[in-house]
Amino acid sequence: MNSRKYILALDEGTTSCRAVLFDAETFDSVAFEQKKLTMIYPTGGWVEQNAEEIFDRQIECAEKLINGLSEGDEIVAIGITNQRESVLIWDKDTGKPLGPCINWQCRRTAPTCEELKKKGLEKTIKEKTGLVIDAYFSATKLKWLLDNTPGARGMARRGRILAGTIDSYLIYRLTEGKKHVTDITNASRTMLCDITTKQWDEELLKLFDIPKMLLPSIVECAGDFGECNIAGRSIKICGCAGDQQASLFGQACLDKGDMKCTYGTGAFVLANIGKSPVISDTPLITTVAYSVGGRARYALEGSVFNAGAVVDWLVDIGLLSSAKESEEVMAKARADADVFFIPAFSGLGAPYWDMNCRAAFLGLTRGSGKSEIVKAAVESIAFRVSEICELVEKTIGQKIQVLHADGGAAANSLLLQFQADLTGAIIYRSVEKESTALGAAYLAAIGAGIFTSEWEIAERHKNAGEFIPSKADNIISECKKKWAKAVAAARCGALNE
Repeated sequence: MNSRKYILALDEGTTSCRAVLFDAETFDSVAFEQKKLTMIYPTGGWVEQNAEEIFDRQIECAEKLINGLSEGDEIVAIGITNQRESVLIWDKDTGKPLGPCINWQCRRTAPTCEELKKKGLEKTIKEKTGLVIDAYFSATKLKWLLDNTPGARGMARRGRILAGTIDSYLIYRLTEGKKHVTDITNASRTMLCDITTKQWDEELLKLFDIPKMLLPSIVECAGDFGECNIAGRSIKICGCAGDQQASLFGQACLDKGDMKCTYGTGAFVLANIGKSPVISDTPLITTVAYSVGGRARYALEGSVFNAGAVVDWLVDIGLLSSAKESEEVMAKARADADVFFIPAFSGLGAPYWDMNCRAAFLGLTRGSGKSEIVKAAVESIAFRVSEICELVEKTIGQKIQVLHADGGAAANSLLLQFQADLTGAIIYRSVEKESTALGAAYLAAIGAGIFTSEWEIAERHKNAGEFIPSKADNIISECKKKWAKAVAAARCGALNE
């Protein structure tokens, strides 16, 4: 039997760790392993995870796939992708976390962000980082950890601790402390990185009181991230990117104007804007899309904090037996129900950046039932994404013609059809469900020399189906007006203002 070559993608998501094995020639996914992660909610608006559990579960997934290989099969490279913005500190010698990993959804530092806004720092921070001031990003979380972990500041002064986002922690542990690095896409999400120089910004480090020596070195997305040993095999790590940028790469959105939405725990719209980091005067953020071979590309991004998480919540409270059931249930809803759900479990991202708003149903009547509630919840995802698409159109000055879709919730065809109706764009669903992992594999392939540049991946991209707008403009216009009223009502009724 002929031996085969593979690329292993480690996809560390919010609610689960995944490992995906890709054929190194065809880049078809041939094996998959997934393990759930524990989410911790200490108090209202706080979200934590155990970084030690994250590492252990990720290794278990990788070992399961590696142990299933045939004799002579080879893994030529590993690509890593991860939930962004989540941050932790750890002991430099042991690699053990000091306290929790503060999840990207956590709102504990919202008061700090409000203080920064009152000081008039919004313009400075956005010009440097492309980001708005929000608890979503890593800087205030890291400051909180240093200020509230017993002994952390003293240990930092003595050079005994390190800090970083999940990618840097995984790489540090995988390489047994030999590499403390992060890629530029993850660095660009911290609110500490100047996205023009692509380096940590001294002024911002001073503002947040974060010693530079704690942070990882910033490198490109494809290259040398060190070598690790998993299941007795020595394998090079050759690629790394934050999950949404990896998805953009996996969807082959390499040209200026190419656009994708990943419907995962959150929904994230990214539009490739080319070589220059255009800072939008809209509530969109600017981020590094990828950097390969000295070529950096930038993206506009809008974030929906709760997307697939909404469907998971419906399962948790017993309205659905599984996420797959959502399409069947919502199909039975009355067309004239006019029930709306505002998916603000952890506030609203773009275009509102309202940290105080909380989830709410509006328009419920005695006749509202399970189907109407599920339909409203699922359609809320499409409403939120369409708001971001409108901002992108305003910023780039042209109508969106095509939106590439991937992620777990994209399996719901009714969701994607409603998305097409709201945006007026053709929605292409990726044939590869694990587009995020595929992007990490592509980056690893470039880093390992299998591809000479990113342009070799474009011809490989395939779509699994398309959804074409089908509703009249006046119907969609009226639908959006009702949605806007529902959002306004939810924001006015925020309990934490």
